[in-house]
Amino acid sequence: MNAAIRQYLVITGNYWAFTLTDGALRMLVVLHFHQLGYSPLEVALLFVFYEFFGIVTNLVGGYMGARMGLNRTMNIGLFLQIVALAMLAVPEALLVVPLVMAAQALSGIAKDLNKMSAKSGIKLLVPEHQQGKLYRWVALLTGSKNTLKGVGFFLGGALLMLAGFRGAVVIMGAALVLVWLTSLVLLKQELGKSKAKPKFNEILSKSRAINILSAARLFLFGARDVWFVVALPVYLHSVFGWDFWQVGGFMAIWIIGYGFVQTMAPYFTGRQSGTVPRKGVVAGWAGMLALVPALIAVGLTLDWSPQLVVVGGLLIFGVLFAVNSSLHSYLIVSFARGDGVSLDVGFYYMSNAAGRLLGTVLSGWIYQVWGLEACLWVATAFVTLAALFALALPPPQRPAQPEST
Repeated sequence: MNAAIRQYLVITGNYWAFTLTDGALRMLVVLHFHQLGYSPLEVALLFVFYEFFGIVTNLVGGYMGARMGLNRTMNIGLFLQIVALAMLAVPEALLVVPLVMAAQALSGIAKDLNKMSAKSGIKLLVPEHQQGKLYRWVALLTGSKNTLKGVGFFLGGALLMLAGFRGAVVIMGAALVLVWLTSLVLLKQELGKSKAKPKFNEILSKSRAINILSAARLFLFGARDVWFVVALPVYLHSVFGWDFWQVGGFMAIWIIGYGFVQTMAPYFTGRQSGTVPRKGVVAGWAGMLALVPALIAVGLTLDWSPQLVVVGGLLIFGVLFAVNSSLHSYLIVSFARGDGVSLDVGFYYMSNAAGRLLGTVLSGWIYQVWGLEACLWVATAFVTLAALFALALPPPQRPAQPEST
């Protein structure tokens, strides 16, 4: 096993462990505060700081990665998640909303430091001419992360039942300490440390390709979260009469399936013919995705079976969204410069976090005022904008020589 593969496995294992705790913590907070009588919208708003600080972290984190090296920023992310869990391991009487929001803010910082470091690190482990391998590795990392996030939802529910809220966060914190110590020992390469120390004013991307892709990413994830984060869970609970476990279990299964499709995206989008995706392919997949929320909205307006329309439409949306997300994840790593890669990746994921924040806020507001159909039409408009931005992308890098499989 060569050094690049060993480092890839360490990065992936680190990212997996973090993702499990991230998904479990979200479910723990949702379940616990739901049990305390908070409405779904109030529970969702507990995560606003989580998304907001993701925007800031991706900008500053990219700068930190270029200055300090990605191994350090990844381990800092793990440590901050341990601190966030420790903040929540207080007696229940002290577990007030401001403390939870502060812990979620710290967890958001930790998550985006960890993700930015993992995605940037892969860029530096794959030779420039092996773009197909880069696409496969990014797809595997991204897809497996989302699958494990779904598993984390189940883990959070199980730990809450078995150990209670405080016991659950203590168990996760202790496990993450072991992962952090292992990472400190094994993650030795100075990945991503820029040779020319970047200035702070360089955190904003000067690359046209990355700016365009970042705009597309913002609208892509805004389109998902404008109906997925608040509107959909509330709709499933209030209209279908599903209890909380049914809603949480269904969404966990959706995320696991979504992650699995992401890992397979290279085989859907040109890998078997030896090519990497061009802008027409990216825009085409976005165009197909835009049709799904529009068709769901039409079906609900025409009073078709809401269970069939919403559940079936969500499954189709998940498959197409997974492919779109995987294409974007590959393209940012491909477009990013080799020296100071974390600056480009950090800027891109800042847009990702901004899209999630925009979608989260709009999801609660639009659903409360106009209902699920309005959320779906906004999602359609957002994906259409993502497709239009994709058409303006330059071609990705092409392999300079044949790759070995």
